[in-house]
Amino acid sequence: MPEPIEFFFDFISPYGYLGATRIDALAHRHGRAVEWKPFLLGVTVMKVMGLKPLMDTPLKSDYLRHDKPRLAKLLGVPLAAPDMNGVNSLRASRAFLALRERDPALAKRFAQRVFQRLWVEGRDITPIRAVLDEAAALGADTAWLKDEVESPAGKARLEASVNEAIGKGVFGAPFFIADGEPFWGVDRLWMLDHWLTHGNWEPRPLHG
Repeated sequence: MPEPIEFFFDFISPYGYLGATRIDALAHRHGRAVEWKPFLLGVTVMKVMGLKPLMDTPLKSDYLRHDKPRLAKLLGVPLAAPDMNGVNSLRASRAFLALRERDPALAKRFAQRVFQRLWVEGRDITPIRAVLDEAAALGADTAWLKDEVESPAGKARLEASVNEAIGKGVFGAPFFIADGEPFWGVDRLWMLDHWLTHGNWEPRPLHG
């Protein structure tokens, strides 16, 4: 069996949300599984790369405000514009990793609900109550999950996941790795599709 596609995401990234709406279907067409792996943009972008958040960057932030809704429209998915002041993905990411140890399929459904909560419904994902509400909707054991999220083990899981991402050169979301080939951004899914189809970078003729 071919190796799974690694999908690195941060719940606070709208482009990560857009990528999450497409990656499983693309992988399925090529007979591939997908491993969902959370990381923290606040670590990779701000601490490792030493950059400011994109929406705090002059010129680029104006472009992104224009780009996000048009890309969502092209992909045929809804996209809200939530107030991101103070929003973080720490607890949601820890919860995902705890759930993944027990049931990867359930963890993926949880991740999809978290993305939906923030980027479709425009609701905060930061509080533990928000995280547990989304898990409860899937029948998860929320008492156990709350303990896991706040435990040293839960924090260590996320630290390890972030370190894995950095070790593999991941810096933005979404980020995909297939057969050692890295792809940054939902706008590079066409390149991932090409790689999975052909296994090389030879150009293919365009058909009008």
